[in-house]
Amino acid sequence: MPGMTEYRRILLDGAAVQVACEGDDLVAGDGRRVAADDAVHLPPVVPTKIIAVHLNHRSRVEEFGARLPAAPTYFHKPTSALVGHGGAVVRPANCKYLNYEGEVAIVIGRTCRNVPQAEVGGYIAGYTIGNDFGLHDFRDTDAGSMLRVKGSDTMAPLGPGLVTGWDYHGKRLRTYVNGVIAQDGSTDEMEWDMHYLVADIARTITLYPGDVLLSGTPANSRPVQPGDVVQVEVEGLGRLTNYVVAGPLPVSADLGAQPTASEEVISTALGGDWEFRGIRPPARS
Repeated sequence: MPGMTEYRRILLDGAAVQVACEGDDLVAGDGRRVAADDAVHLPPVVPTKIIAVHLNHRSRVEEFGARLPAAPTYFHKPTSALVGHGGAVVRPANCKYLNYEGEVAIVIGRTCRNVPQAEVGGYIAGYTIGNDFGLHDFRDTDAGSMLRVKGSDTMAPLGPGLVTGWDYHGKRLRTYVNGVIAQDGSTDEMEWDMHYLVADIARTITLYPGDVLLSGTPANSRPVQPGDVVQVEVEGLGRLTNYVVAGPLPVSADLGAQPTASEEVISTALGGDWEFRGIRPPARS
C-alpha cells in the first residue's frame, strides 16, 4: 500500500533498537543491517497501558448467541504480559484452556484526551498485530476484571512491526494454528471501528504515545496446546508468529483461586453454550 512504512524493535548487539523494514532486511539508524528472519524481535512499541475491547466482531457475537451492548466494554492487560514476534506463550502446568484471539492493535502516537472521533486519526501512530491470549481456567474468579485470564505473563504478543499509513478498512484477518486456518474475519465486521474505540476510551482516560488498544477478534477462538505454533496474519500488517510452551506449576500451587473447568469456562473456551447445544466438549489432557 503506498505511503506505508514498517518499523520494528529488535535486540541488536545487546541493545533494544528500532529498525526500518527494507524488503527482507531490517536496517538500524546507524546503517547496521540484519535479516528479518534472523532477528530477535521485541514488542514493536513500549506502551504504558494495553486496553482491549470485549466483543466487536459480529461473527464472534453470533458464535456465542450474544447481543452487543449499546456501547463497547473494555478490560486491561498489564504491560508485563507483552511478548514479541517469535516469542513463547506460556501455559501454566495447571491450566488447560489457553485460547488465541487474533486482533488488530491500534498504537497511539500523540497524547490523546477528549478528542472528537473525526480528529482521532491524527493521534494514531499506526497499527500492529495482537494476539489477545487468555487463560480461561481463571474465568470463574476473574471474569469481572479478566486480570489473570487476559493479563498473565506472555498473554499479549504484539508485532512483528508498527505499520504507519495503513488503512484499516476492508482488511482480512486470519489466525493459523500449525499452519491451518482457525479464524477468518475482516475489519469490516467490526461494530465499532478503530477511531471510535480511541475516541471512546480517551473521553476519560489519557492515552500516551505507544499505548495500545486491541480492537476485537472474530469467531473461532479455541484452546491451544504446548508445541502449537499460532500465527495471526492481517492484510498489510504482516504475520505475527508465536509458539506455546508448557510452564511449571506455581511455587504456591494451593494459594488463591485455582483453575476451574465450569460450564462457563468450557463454553467460553470452546465457542458457545455446549450444554444447550447438546454437545459435550472433548476430553483435554
